[in-house]
Amino acid sequence: MSGPDGNPPIELIGGFESTFLPAHDRDIFETTEHDLRWREDLELLSRSGIQRLRYPVRWHRIEETEGTYDWSTTDEVLGYLSDNGFRPIVDLVHHTSYPRWLSDGFADARFGDAYLRYAEAFARRYPWIEEYTLFNEPFSTLFLSGHEAIWPPYHSGLKGFIDLIVNVLPAVAEASRLYRTLLPAARHVWVDTCEFHTGADPSGWSYADMANERRFLVLDAFLGRDYDDAGQLARDLAAVGGERLKGLTPGFVDVLGLDYYAHCQWNFSIDGGSTPTPSPLPLADQIGQYWERYGLPCMITETNVRGHTSDRATWFKYVLEQCETAQERGIPLDGLCWFPVIDSTDWDSLLFRCDGHIDPVGVYWLDENLERRGSVMATSYALAAGGARAADLPAYRLEEPVSTWLQGYSPQMSHWDWLEPPSTDIGSSLPRTTTRMELRIVDAK
Repeated sequence: MSGPDGNPPIELIGGFESTFLPAHDRDIFETTEHDLRWREDLELLSRSGIQRLRYPVRWHRIEETEGTYDWSTTDEVLGYLSDNGFRPIVDLVHHTSYPRWLSDGFADARFGDAYLRYAEAFARRYPWIEEYTLFNEPFSTLFLSGHEAIWPPYHSGLKGFIDLIVNVLPAVAEASRLYRTLLPAARHVWVDTCEFHTGADPSGWSYADMANERRFLVLDAFLGRDYDDAGQLARDLAAVGGERLKGLTPGFVDVLGLDYYAHCQWNFSIDGGSTPTPSPLPLADQIGQYWERYGLPCMITETNVRGHTSDRATWFKYVLEQCETAQERGIPLDGLCWFPVIDSTDWDSLLFRCDGHIDPVGVYWLDENLERRGSVMATSYALAAGGARAADLPAYRLEEPVSTWLQGYSPQMSHWDWLEPPSTDIGSSLPRTTTRMELRIVDAK
């Protein structure tokens, strides 16, 4: 079914959150009980009309003892997906989801060899896989682990960031080359944040210019592209051995997955950084920037907003509309993933703590007993999965704190007809998760 522009509806993709918290020996599959209720959760996805999904492979549970793989749970779940018509985009490492015996995390000297052994073992065991992500969000994961000291190994500064990239990226690139042989018909979906930054004063303009260069640093290095030797980023890199990123043996990417949240757009000033910027670039324009640079088919591999279920439905309408606009401009859009399907947990502390705090971002919300509940968001999601366009989906008036959080987007939504949120809407008072990073941005500058 094609729309008035002649383009087919954008395929919706499901996804489940599994990030491992090494300090607590727990992952989000466990804190949301997806490890126990996965059949129930997949049935929710199927009832929504969705068969394609991002699904994690839990290395931290598969290889809890170095050199010994336990594939039993993975066999069961992936076998179920295959037998029931699901099409997984398997995710081999999601953020800090590595075995605990890699005691120094992404800085561990054993990481590269261990990762390659695991990646090869996976591909040989599951040769039917059609799509895969070798390492989820390498830029943002290594930035939070190596530059911002928020995730282990808690390194800080540009040198810490580059050190982690150099320790991790060559192995990921080698895995992509290996998969060309082991899984020749499968596609590598590179997944990372979709960023754009602005400045509010001369200091902020300078930092935003650097950050807009920096957002491409990891993928450029992965593809064997050298960074520009001119500009502030090059000067900063020269001081910390950034030349180590040059001349890496390239890897392969088939689809460029873009993870897009309002907090992917920062505004900088002499006082630090805040998010989102008060004048956000439309998402369609951001997709266009990545398409122009890399010429790869694009996919929105993550999006969500923390708030009432009606706020989530409204943000979903925005993202879908922007994807349709990008598609109308001739950019190949291979899908849109609201991430995750069910609420996540503990992102209120950026996974520093493991308290089981429900993060209200899912298509289906979790009550205090972790029961899965439908909502207006689930209704919009199923409508779009059935081929509805963004124009056919409702826009609900945003409630606090989301209405303030997204006020810069108002001009991009001004053409909509607005509805009042239903009285049964589910809300949340959880704080947004970027506060700790905002404080650290001041130090980073």
